[in-house]
Amino acid sequence: MKNFLYTLAFCLLSIMSLAQTTDRGIRLADPTIFVENGTYYLYGTGSANGFPVYTSTDLVKWQPHTQLALTKGDSYGTKGFWAPQIWKNKDRYFMAYTADEHIAIASSDSPLGPFKQATIRPVSMGGRQIDPFVFKDQDGRFYLYHVRLQNGNRIFVSHLKDDLSDVADTSGVECISAKATWENTANAQWPVTEGPTVTRIGALYYLFYSANDFRNIDYAVGYATAPSPTGPWTRFTANPIISRSNTDRNGSGHGDVFTDKQGQLWYVLHTHSSNDQVEKRRTAIVKLRLNNGQFTMVPGSFRYLESEAAK
Repeated sequence: MKNFLYTLAFCLLSIMSLAQTTDRGIRLADPTIFVENGTYYLYGTGSANGFPVYTSTDLVKWQPHTQLALTKGDSYGTKGFWAPQIWKNKDRYFMAYTADEHIAIASSDSPLGPFKQATIRPVSMGGRQIDPFVFKDQDGRFYLYHVRLQNGNRIFVSHLKDDLSDVADTSGVECISAKATWENTANAQWPVTEGPTVTRIGALYYLFYSANDFRNIDYAVGYATAPSPTGPWTRFTANPIISRSNTDRNGSGHGDVFTDKQGQLWYVLHTHSSNDQVEKRRTAIVKLRLNNGQFTMVPGSFRYLESEAAK
């Protein structure tokens, strides 16, 4: 009997070890994908020392890079490196991100980094802020969407200076706060809207955002539209468009919209680690469909991302 128990224990340990070694799932929260010259660059919340980066040419095979795209000490922040976003202006790459519950902007000559600041400091806004997203409009003006931690997580927008060094106005304009039923299913005293992403299609601006606490199984994605980058914003009547009801995964939210090489729109997001555990959150993508000006998730398009050998 004792030998049988030893054998059983050894088999269980072997199975667990095999599962761990074959689990190639990418574990980045608050993910974003930047696309350039046929390569997809994936970043997200996942390291205490900065931001990891993965690359792919087909959205299937993802290569992790051993060097962080941004490393603590090269730019603002000592902890809480969250929610990066990458964009290119002229011949320079920029990263907006959260650290120490403030927003900072670093730059690099490569999307792989290293992203650094010549002068280490956050943007000039009072209070606490997280989840930046920078949008460039057709007139060349830049807008910094972000979440202010004041009476809940509330989405604001401010103009950026032309050189992208700082905000041009510190007051900002409020865009979205949690008011709809789906946005606060726990009836929390600190309601949450966060993870803004903005895109323009024709004359209409689309603001994608997540609502509920990220630990809530009902964490989900909706969107609102406006005639200008600063609003006023009108919520889509069929929100949320991405949730556990159509992904079959708890905590589906907080990501970014991107377009693949074939012109297909996608949303990259995170989910809870499992039905019973939030961390470490898993990274996935879903296809989006735009029909008559309304976005929906393409059924059956949900897919987790997996990594290959490190570079």
